[in-house]
Amino acid sequence: MNTIAIVDYGMGNFHSVARALRAAAPDADIRICNTAEQLRRASRVVFPGQGAMPDCMRTLDASGMREAVVQAAREKPLLGVCVGEQMLFSGSDEGQVKALDIFPGWVRRFTGPQYAQPLYPGSGGDTDTPEAQSQTMRRLKVPHMGWNAVIQVREHELWAGIPNGTPFYFVHSYFAVPEDPDLTVGVSQYGQRFTCAIAADNIFAVQFHPEKSADHGLRLYRNFAEWQP
Repeated sequence: MNTIAIVDYGMGNFHSVARALRAAAPDADIRICNTAEQLRRASRVVFPGQGAMPDCMRTLDASGMREAVVQAAREKPLLGVCVGEQMLFSGSDEGQVKALDIFPGWVRRFTGPQYAQPLYPGSGGDTDTPEAQSQTMRRLKVPHMGWNAVIQVREHELWAGIPNGTPFYFVHSYFAVPEDPDLTVGVSQYGQRFTCAIAADNIFAVQFHPEKSADHGLRLYRNFAEWQP
């Protein structure tokens, strides 16, 4: 049986993730897990997170599952979601907190009010003219909240069936900056270009919320349930 454990350490929308996974992978055994032993028995792990990074790290440590998450990241398919992606890095500007340090890199805050820009030059046809941009550019707020296009900068099995440039749903004020640029498999734009999806070996992690991203979010969860890294 393909058992998918959702790590419940008290800081994530675990039930929404579970509902999405059950819809995407009805043949899998989806379990919300709150002990290290449950994680060790699972065949793959989803590591969600929401809220402030210091609170997430504190509650993960208090749950007794920190080492089990790190072990899962070494041994089995693991999908990080939102703050669950950020926690895989060395640390964060949010509270200057140390994280799991599975990947070298730091989590940075959006630098404040900025202005919308094309994801890359030439992406918008007639909208790339200075005149058009002066009419369409808008002041941006932090947190970044809502739908935004994800550009796939590297092929990966979890992108299967998801067109390049598909919008996904984001809610965040911070984003990961990997030291190794080869980790990045997806980017988005919110005043600045930022990494929103990473992958290495048996780990895939995203800043956006697949469970809030309609059919393409479900497709990403289905791809994860079937992934054989």
